[in-house]
Amino acid sequence: MGKLNDDAKELLSQPIHAWVTTVRPDGSLHSTVVWVDVDGDDVIFNTAVGRAKERHLRNDPRVSVSVLDPKDAFHLVSVSGTGELELEGADAVIDGLAKKYLGVDSYPYRQPGEQRITVRVRPDQVIYSPGS
Repeated sequence: MGKLNDDAKELLSQPIHAWVTTVRPDGSLHSTVVWVDVDGDDVIFNTAVGRAKERHLRNDPRVSVSVLDPKDAFHLVSVSGTGELELEGADAVIDGLAKKYLGVDSYPYRQPGEQRITVRVRPDQVIYSPGS
């Protein structure tokens, strides 16, 4: 099992957009930009039930999350592991991410009837580069 060091956690805690890669049912890869945070030793992000990321992870829980420091192209963290889907607390998580990334208390892009879900990535492998 991989482990995030304190420097990797610090980078993931900054309001830097990450990209997440999931596996489509045909085996091809699907990458999207997301907001992320750290919860203990896990990386978390949030999506809506029914979206591609959630559907892919129900079929195949393998996922990677990567962040690149916009001030140093050699400062990065990439986490690969298993994504666990969590409905409980997902609205609070997206509100926390909205606070981190937008400076607002409530996620402003909710759609009527949308159900939020949090993806918890338990690291199997961690690649960390402290930069130049």
